Amino acid sequence: MDYLTAMQEPGFHFEAALRARLQANLEAFDRQAGAPEGGAAAAVGVVLQGDENGEASFLITRRSSRLRDHAGQWALPGGRLDSGESPEEAALREIHEELDIRLADSTVLGLLDDYTTRSGFVITPVVLWADEKCQPTPNPAEVAEVHSVRLSDLDAPDVPQLRRIPESDRPVLSVALLGTHIHAPTAAVLFQFREVAIHGRATRVQHYDQPVFAWK
Repeated sequence: MDYLTAMQEPGFHFEAALRARLQANLEAFDRQAGAPEGGAAAAVGVVLQGDENGEASFLITRRSSRLRDHAGQWALPGGRLDSGESPEEAALREIHEELDIRLADSTVLGLLDDYTTRSGFVITPVVLWADEKCQPTPNPAEVAEVHSVRLSDLDAPDVPQLRRIPESDRPVLSVALLGTHIHAPTAAVLFQFREVAIHGRATRVQHYDQPVFAWK
């Protein structure tokens, strides 16, 4: 599939000052880990890079329709932890397997809160800084599309959006990106990344729910 870039007004420049800001905010954040019995351990990567105009962006994928779990849904690259793996190791491995991007351990800036999903996973989001421009090559067995979206899109006034559904007493969170609505858990990770890493606000997201189609 084509490698697509969301074209918006410039926002955050991909430079050392931004990296230092994100890392400092993540290090100051009192991260909450999920309960071990909450589900299968998994990790996702918030992969940051610069676009062709030097603006900071992150990678997001659409899962292959051939996958058994959550086929066709929007996701950050990631998956289950292998035996003995840390979340950081799992995120780095999954990014390589899904997008053919090999990142060093030194690219890890920090972790966000674990998010426990309705489908039985405890997801640890890992924030990574890809120093060089990475051209992802999607693995068609896992990834149908990969997009690069500018961080400034997460600062839009309509982020996030909340709605109520009859099946839950918790609000469902979504983020408007790429001409569609991306829902929790991916939207929850991206919203908390904005709040914590970019703005230094200790915002929690576990109380936000997912749409019913993502419960299985």
